[in-house]
Amino acid sequence: MFVSVVIPTYNRLPILKKCLEALEAQFLIKEIIDYEIVVVDDGSTDGTTEWIKSNSFDYPHVCLYEQTHGGPALGRNLGVEKSRGDLIVFIDSDLIVDENFLVFHVQSLIRAWKNLGNRKCFTYGSVINTSNFNKPNSESFKFQDLSWAYFATGNVAIDKKVLVQSGLFDPIFRLYGWEDLELGERLRNMGVKLIKCPKAIGYHWHPPLSINQITDLIRIEKERAKMGLIFYRKHPTLRVKFIIQYTFIHRFLWELLTIGGLINTRTLRPLLNFLIKKGHSRLAMDLLRIPLNLIGVRQIYREAKLIKLH
Repeated sequence: MFVSVVIPTYNRLPILKKCLEALEAQFLIKEIIDYEIVVVDDGSTDGTTEWIKSNSFDYPHVCLYEQTHGGPALGRNLGVEKSRGDLIVFIDSDLIVDENFLVFHVQSLIRAWKNLGNRKCFTYGSVINTSNFNKPNSESFKFQDLSWAYFATGNVAIDKKVLVQSGLFDPIFRLYGWEDLELGERLRNMGVKLIKCPKAIGYHWHPPLSINQITDLIRIEKERAKMGLIFYRKHPTLRVKFIIQYTFIHRFLWELLTIGGLINTRTLRPLLNFLIKKGHSRLAMDLLRIPLNLIGVRQIYREAKLIKLH
């Protein structure tokens, strides 16, 4: 089979270089005729397209496409449209994979197709979060890396015909979050099965927490709230309400843990600063997630009230 790895990217050039280097070093088996790396630049301003074009000789599998900044949903749709493969692999541009990454996805899918008698399934690989830029693949799996998502495009592989039948990603998701899980709901309704593929490992790099990131993290939570309501309006189920944290349980939990908002991104700053300086940025991020969750939950209820969603 011919494999197309689809990667939307936006101002991620330093880590994108490592992502592409890892993908160019893939081992292949007889079942894989060849593969391509479809990079869709979503209007980057950091020189991404210029760098890829000037280094094309070193990245023979890369096919570059450009679009005006419109979000990852549009980028992935364009990547699928331009792809030549009969198998689509989605990863993010800040993911560094092992050398057998494609092999493990393909082998798992072939076994699943044989067992099911059809191709209505997708493989979901492991994602290990790391802030080690120099050696991202030195990070070991942690409890925080567990994921209960049904279809998360950080590391999945799916038959192209099945994917196209689902209708691809909804471009209404222009802000941060939920476009992949929303597609997952449609795949679930089609009877497409999730096949865990833990050996297909991707190391998701993100910079260690700094105080300067807090403003952007708050923005992301508010965007997730807006997109979460779009997700729920398309799929008004209890499961989706729990996924986006649009329940009384979530609101009570985060209000309780923050003492009604007294523990917030401002009051936590001295402690966060201390932990970061002591080299415990991961613990600092775990603590910061508590008031960030409250911000997200309050925002989703605020947005729901504005659009009179009951």
